[in-house]
Amino acid sequence: MSDERTTAAGGMETSYGFRSVGEAEKQGLVDQVFHRVADRYDVMNDLMSAGLHRLWKDGMVAWLNPPKRPGFRLLDVAGGTGDIAFRVVEASGRNAHATVLDINGSMLGVGRERAAKRGLAGNVDFVEANAEELPFEDASFDAYTIAFGIRNVPHIDRALAEAYRVLKPGGRFLCLEFSEVDMPFLEKVYERWSFDVIPHIGRAVTGDGEPYRYLVESIRKFPNQHNFAAMIRAAGFGRVAWRDYSGGIAALHSGWKL
Repeated sequence: MSDERTTAAGGMETSYGFRSVGEAEKQGLVDQVFHRVADRYDVMNDLMSAGLHRLWKDGMVAWLNPPKRPGFRLLDVAGGTGDIAFRVVEASGRNAHATVLDINGSMLGVGRERAAKRGLAGNVDFVEANAEELPFEDASFDAYTIAFGIRNVPHIDRALAEAYRVLKPGGRFLCLEFSEVDMPFLEKVYERWSFDVIPHIGRAVTGDGEPYRYLVESIRKFPNQHNFAAMIRAAGFGRVAWRDYSGGIAALHSGWKL
């Protein structure tokens, strides 16, 4: 068991939080986590970020800046409940079309219900598939987004390669993920909150604290900002950059298919 971050060379393939598991096991274990928390996913994100994820997601959509004209196609991966997709569609004046892809059917079920309630069923479709093997043709999308999902993908390099493949030339990749805090005092407070508080609150709110323990451990294992940027470049993306949010608690990475 190790709490050291993985690097650009890999390691998330066999990391289930701080446990080391077989590559064939990880996806199934992660799926179980999200089946268990699907109905409380928004509550989960509020707990993990103290509510700040809403502001970070707004920042993600603002940096994407979707055009207010028909024809813009977004692929939002690991976005089952539709949170990012809905924001992008609304920011485009309901002109954009978003495809939400998730490997977890429970999460997609929540997203479909939410889309219907918001009157967005015509703007958003939902696909159950694996981020490592996208069921789309090359150069199909103008933008690819993934928020708080890529650290749960066993083979991140494969997911990044697939993102590059399905984007059109000039397409944009944006990834919002928990990252490495760069302020010592904040890091200590955040670590205490993550490991000592969140699992207990999760148990109190949802009756199950174990998924939250995995999720906070997976944050600690994920590559830091520099190493993740190196992985994005290795997949072929250019003009790779990132923005830290809240002292590095989260980071928003951007890349272009040039």
